Amino acid sequence: MTPESVSRPSSGAGVPAQPLLDRLTTSAHALMARIPESVIALLGRFSVAAVFWKSGQTKIEGLAIDIVSGSFELGMPRLSSSAVDLFRDEYRLPLISPELGATLATLDEHVLPLMLLLGLGTRFAALGLLVMTAVIQLLVYPAAYPTHGVWAAVLLWLMVRGPGAVSTDHALALWSKRSKAV
Repeated sequence: MTPESVSRPSSGAGVPAQPLLDRLTTSAHALMARIPESVIALLGRFSVAAVFWKSGQTKIEGLAIDIVSGSFELGMPRLSSSAVDLFRDEYRLPLISPELGATLATLDEHVLPLMLLLGLGTRFAALGLLVMTAVIQLLVYPAAYPTHGVWAAVLLWLMVRGPGAVSTDHALALWSKRSKAV
């Protein structure tokens, strides 16, 4: 037996196992690197937008839109009384009245997710939702850090990398670049 055969286990076909593992790992990494960042950004934008939109929908009456289930109730949205009760009895935010807190949160949970979904002002919208996430984590549900950590990771990624090519921001940047070239 040679020292090489003792220190390196074989895969059984006369090929050392480590180089085979290295090749498989390299191939897997190369395959994963081919996933377009725009697809990741779109998935992240849609997923985080859905979480906040659905939360906002629980705080209003008169307008219900769920694009995934295909249910639509169009009308004039108004803040539900249960939303104010939620801010008064459960959330109890300091320095802000339950009425103002419910109104601002509901507005943010509709406007910012819509911006995120459209990829319009993506970094700004992601920052706004990250601030909301921090408030929720620190002042409302501190035990929900695993969920809030996932939201924060996606929102930070969008802030750093942007919305991707499938976005209004990208289309506006291309339009602006072409306008300046003319």
